[in-house]
Amino acid sequence: MQSLEMPDSHHLSSAIGWMELGLPLEAGAEVALISGPNQNHPDVLEVRWTLLAESGRWEQALEVARALVRVDPGRASGWLHQAYALRRAPEGGLQAAWDALMPAWEQFPRESIIPYNLSCYACQLKRPEEALDWLRRALRSGGPAEIKRMAMQDPDLAPLRAQIEQL
Repeated sequence: MQSLEMPDSHHLSSAIGWMELGLPLEAGAEVALISGPNQNHPDVLEVRWTLLAESGRWEQALEVARALVRVDPGRASGWLHQAYALRRAPEGGLQAAWDALMPAWEQFPRESIIPYNLSCYACQLKRPEEALDWLRRALRSGGPAEIKRMAMQDPDLAPLRAQIEQL
């Protein structure tokens, strides 16, 4: 995908800066200044998704995540955003999030956050052995110390803390 040209690249950089400062309204105003054709650029979609997710607008976040998967299916974050939003959107739920993220595991086997999230979904779906299996895959995919630390603090995985401690 081509990179954005001025002035859209400037607006995107400004939006990211405003987000880093914790000023979502200003970030949204900058995104709104990006030209129509570039509103569906993957980098712009990432920012739009983040703004929507941070404000709890899950239906719109899901639409943006689906657009990101469509325009850049080779970007793992689009699949993760789609599942994350789908879990929270009224039309979704845990099983829908699981189903949406499962194809990403095959496409991105080295992305540890994908099996980690599948572990969270399996645990919440009351499938503890499957959840532990996915967590082991996440640990093998990279950053095992960080992943274990996250897992020990994650409320989704709380029912498995004793087993996670042993990993």
